[in-house]
Amino acid sequence: MSRIGRLPIALPAGVTVTVTPDNVVTVKGAKGQLTKAMSKDIKIAVEDNSVVVTRSSDSKEQKALHGLTRALLNNMVKGVSEGYQKSLDLIGVGYRAQVQGKKLVMNLGYSHPVEIEAVEGITFETPAANKVVVKGIDKELVGEVAANIRSWRKPEPYKGKGIKYENEVIRRKEGKTGKK
Repeated sequence: MSRIGRLPIALPAGVTVTVTPDNVVTVKGAKGQLTKAMSKDIKIAVEDNSVVVTRSSDSKEQKALHGLTRALLNNMVKGVSEGYQKSLDLIGVGYRAQVQGKKLVMNLGYSHPVEIEAVEGITFETPAANKVVVKGIDKELVGEVAANIRSWRKPEPYKGKGIKYENEVIRRKEGKTGKK
């Protein structure tokens, strides 16, 4: 039995889960609504304020899908009730970011400012000139947008310049040494 898959998902107050016969799950909560099509082989049942995920057989594919489906549902429930966020730090001389409307505008040492449009369901915040916070209810989308922002200037190991996640540790390398 999958250790993750067998755990029931407790539904917080204000969160409703509906499952169609063809396993399309809709989760509604205070922050919004998420819909995802799950595998038809996995059974999803809503039982008195919790969601239970079961599998029909013990095949290798079923075992893998069991834990995955439960984890995806849990992420959806957490997203519509609490939301997700990723923080990014801009490290470098002159590196800064600001929000203009729904757009994130960053100066990253290029000859032009980098502008990133907010995808539907994503909001940007800049609590400081060198800090960007990506917020949303879809965990996958928040991570993808944060990774796209980071890809503009990945942190380099010599000076540590670039865009890094808030809790990311950059392994530093020693620079060249002169010949004696």
